[in-house]
Amino acid sequence: MRFDVLTLFPDLFGPHLTQGITRRAFESGAVDVQLWPLRDFADNAYRRVDDRPFGGGPGMVMLAEPLWRALEAVRDARAALGLPAAPVVHFTPTGQPLTQAVVERHAGSPGAVLLCGRYEGIDQRVLDHWVTEEISLGDFILSGGELPALALIDAVARLQPGVMAPASHQLESFADGLLEAPCYSRPEQFDTPDGVLQVPAVLCSGHHAAIARWRREESLRLTAQRRPDLLSQARAQGRLDSKDEAFLKRSGL
Repeated sequence: MRFDVLTLFPDLFGPHLTQGITRRAFESGAVDVQLWPLRDFADNAYRRVDDRPFGGGPGMVMLAEPLWRALEAVRDARAALGLPAAPVVHFTPTGQPLTQAVVERHAGSPGAVLLCGRYEGIDQRVLDHWVTEEISLGDFILSGGELPALALIDAVARLQPGVMAPASHQLESFADGLLEAPCYSRPEQFDTPDGVLQVPAVLCSGHHAAIARWRREESLRLTAQRRPDLLSQARAQGRLDSKDEAFLKRSGL
């Protein structure tokens, strides 16, 4: 899998690719990240890649021509390596939300070209011709597309074989449409100024069926309280069984 990242700030990516558990994906070559500094494709002495918007208004717009040259270079480089054509992903508040389903789709693909915008935005002619998918991290504004690109790369990398134990993915939030249950570790109890804090007894019982049921019910409780939209989706998709429904009813959720 290969990600080609077009960015004005390639130095933002280096540390992320060498730290944490996901570095395994990059060190092994399971995920290849190639950085394309956009100023390298400017055709002026100042390496300028932005200008004022037509029609007036605040901010600057990333120019079409250097971006076009960069995208052509990426396309040609991938073709020379015999790689299949890749989707071009643009990160923007107007895109679809980045969900686990989107991550899993990309995790099983040959990769993508990630276009990181800056300033007021990118010349629409580039977007109309090249971009096949637009992604948003949420209903807020960032300074550029680098953080969303890193989020996608990280989320995809951790799903690659050998990076994490497969069982870890099965227990995570969104794996079954619900939020993950709380987790605890040692010590079993410790003192605080507010009293003794203990691990729920069931988790120390060794009763695997009881532990699984506790985790399921806590997952249901947390999802109902914090993301009722996810609970509604899970119900509509037939992910809840009679025990789940009985617990929610009994709990007033």
